[in-house]
Amino acid sequence: MSSVSLYQTVKLKKTKTNLRRKGFPWYYLDEIVFDRRTKNIKAGEIVKIQDSNLGKLGVFAFNPNSKIAARLLDVNHEAVIDNAWIRKQLKLALDLRKTLFKESFYRLVHGEVDNLPGVIVDRFGDTAVLQPNSAWAELNKEKITESIMEFGVSNIVLNCMSRSRKLEGLNEGLTVIQGAVTEPIKVEMNEAVYFADVLRGQKTGIFFDQRVNHGLAAKLSKGKDVLDVFSHVGGFGLAALVSGARKVFAVDSSATALSLAVKGAEESGVIEQFETVNSDAFDAMKVFFQSNQYFDMVVCDPPAFSPSKKTINTGLRAYERVALHSSRLVKPNGYLVLCSCSHAVDLSKFRNACVRGITRAGRQAQIISLGGAGPDHPINSQLEQFGYLKSIFFRLLN
Repeated sequence: MSSVSLYQTVKLKKTKTNLRRKGFPWYYLDEIVFDRRTKNIKAGEIVKIQDSNLGKLGVFAFNPNSKIAARLLDVNHEAVIDNAWIRKQLKLALDLRKTLFKESFYRLVHGEVDNLPGVIVDRFGDTAVLQPNSAWAELNKEKITESIMEFGVSNIVLNCMSRSRKLEGLNEGLTVIQGAVTEPIKVEMNEAVYFADVLRGQKTGIFFDQRVNHGLAAKLSKGKDVLDVFSHVGGFGLAALVSGARKVFAVDSSATALSLAVKGAEESGVIEQFETVNSDAFDAMKVFFQSNQYFDMVVCDPPAFSPSKKTINTGLRAYERVALHSSRLVKPNGYLVLCSCSHAVDLSKFRNACVRGITRAGRQAQIISLGGAGPDHPINSQLEQFGYLKSIFFRLLN
């Protein structure tokens, strides 16, 4: 069946077309020609976009209520976005993850880059957490759910709590829509055991994106004392301990997250070397410094200090402050791992903020690794926002 009879055609403003190439995943509201017909298109409907200069651009999900008005679904102008099409995209996403990981703990769908715009799916064995973060994803969440369950998933949590949904004009909420989820889920990663609370935890309960960086930090921490600041459920700390770290202190403001970290340490067989500190991160670092307690490795993986472009300067000052206080706690020739998950802050700005903080502490540093999200969080080649995670591994020489 041809999509000619199914989807309306939307055009781009001529003054905007030279800014985009075919295959670009987003078109913004101010790039769209809004005639009488376009104004009647409802949020989440599928359209085709055609331009006088660029030609046929493909099939898109449309939302006139969002700054991102059109999200690319398929570059094939005649594609039909039905159940079979959704199942095909999920199969492609699953094939990559099954190639990468032995166990089914990973991000299964990472939005636009997996051809499912606004769709995030984290998989925890036979449980999946679905985030429909666009109007199109919201309208098609039942179809997406049906297809996910065809790939060995029994339980699905619908998580509608993201900031992205607000920008799309969508409501919030969180519920189990298939099967049953009653307790935190056991997750095996980097030889350690974690527990993800997919119903009450932060985001979807655990951060798969840091998996590779956890692994590198673990290699550097053998026989060493480690301070894991903003530890959440023990990400860096537990990976370090199972790889032979001597002692780990995990600092977090959430007592609930730390209780899950303790449970993970017990399950991993490293509880004797694991200690938690329920405190504000800056307060805890101040106490360690005042008590002359130093570490071979300090890791800081804070929440996003710059959730939007409006907060970039505030966020950069916060990252500089983290670098200042954490670098004072690192022994000579020790390691400092600093992370940012702020979409609005690029690697260059983040690196510069970290270096300023380290320099203010009177430390001399070399960068031994620049890291990003793991391969289950692929990056769209034309959309730098998907490279949100930055991790910098420093060695402090003095």
